[in-house]
Amino acid sequence: MNKKSDIIYGIRTVIEAVKSGQHLERVFIQKSLKGDLYKELMLELHQTSTPISKVPSERIDKFTKKNHQGVVALISPVQYHTLEHLVPELYEKGRNPLILILDEITDIRNFGAIARTAECLGVDAIVIPSRGGAQINEDAVKTSAGAFNYLPVCREKNLLDAARYLKESGIQIVSCSEKTKKTLDQMDFTGPLAIIMGSEESGISSELLELSDEIAKVPMSGSIESLNVGVAAGMALYEVQRQRKA
Repeated sequence: MNKKSDIIYGIRTVIEAVKSGQHLERVFIQKSLKGDLYKELMLELHQTSTPISKVPSERIDKFTKKNHQGVVALISPVQYHTLEHLVPELYEKGRNPLILILDEITDIRNFGAIARTAECLGVDAIVIPSRGGAQINEDAVKTSAGAFNYLPVCREKNLLDAARYLKESGIQIVSCSEKTKKTLDQMDFTGPLAIIMGSEESGISSELLELSDEIAKVPMSGSIESLNVGVAAGMALYEVQRQRKA
C-alpha cells in the first residue's frame, strides 16, 4: 500500500494536477465512473500518456476512505521526459547518444538494478512503456541506489513509435536477444545507439526485433541459454563503453 502522501484523489484534483504538469505514476479509476468530468479527466490522461487502471470501487477504497469520487492517483517520484525534447538536446550538447529501451521489464528489482547500471555506464536516458512495465515506485528508486534522480526516464505510449523516432534521428537500434548468432563484441557501438532489452518472460517483441538495425547477444559458453536481463543489460552497456573508450 502506498503512503497517503504519495496519492491524490478526487476527479477535479487529479485533472488540475495533470494540467499543472504534475507527473503521475498511475491513475486508478472506478469502472462505473461516468459524466462530463470523467470525460475531461480521460482526455487529460490520454494526452499525457498517463497509465490508467479501471478497477472496482473496493480497490479505490483501499487507498483512502475519504471522498475520492472514484479516482485515486499515485504521484510519481520522478519527472518524466519526452524523446522529442531529449534527443535534440543531446545532439545540441555534443553528446553521442546512448539510449536504453526496456520492453516490458516487470520485475521491480531488475528495473532498479538496470537503472543503477545504466547511470554508472553513461546512459543518457531510459525509455519505458506507459503500460506493461514496472512502475517507478519507492522500491524501484531504492534498488536503483538513487539513479532515477540523475537518469532521465521517457515514458512512451508506444515503444515501436519511440524506436522509429530514434531511428529517424540517426540512432542505431540494437536488440539484445539470444535469437541471433551475432555477439555484442562483433557490433560497432561507437555511434549514436539505442539498445533494447526484453522482458523476463517473453523477451523483445517481434515488431521491435524487426525494426532493429541489428540483433546481438552476450557471448556465452555455458549450458544455460539466457542471462538475467539485469546482468545482460550491464554486459551490453559495458561493451558499449569499452568500444567508445578504445
